[in-house]
Amino acid sequence: MTTITLYHNPKCSKSRTTLALLIDKGIKPNIVLYLDNPPSIEQLQTLVNQLGFNSARQIMRTKEQLYQELYLDGENITEQQLFNAMHRYPILIERPIVVNNHRAIIGRPPEKIWEIF
Repeated sequence: MTTITLYHNPKCSKSRTTLALLIDKGIKPNIVLYLDNPPSIEQLQTLVNQLGFNSARQIMRTKEQLYQELYLDGENITEQQLFNAMHRYPILIERPIVVNNHRAIIGRPPEKIWEIF
């Protein structure tokens, strides 16, 4: 049996819609409340790979005020610093993220999640 994982923020409408889409199809995902339990740096690196991305920045909420306050848009910021920031401040992680069979996708728009099923 495949385990579907949803990195979920219940305060986010896109995340709530994604959860509802999964449940409507009879899929009960493993829900990770990542704001309460931030992913480890290794888990974040795995997510970037599963998403098929080349950089941690691609899963960051670059319009988040904290992103600007931490000067994470600087050209000298390393990948490790980006991962460290997301681990320490999980609000910087884009949401929702759905993982299915070693593949992941950001649910923006929420219907996009079906691309990995």
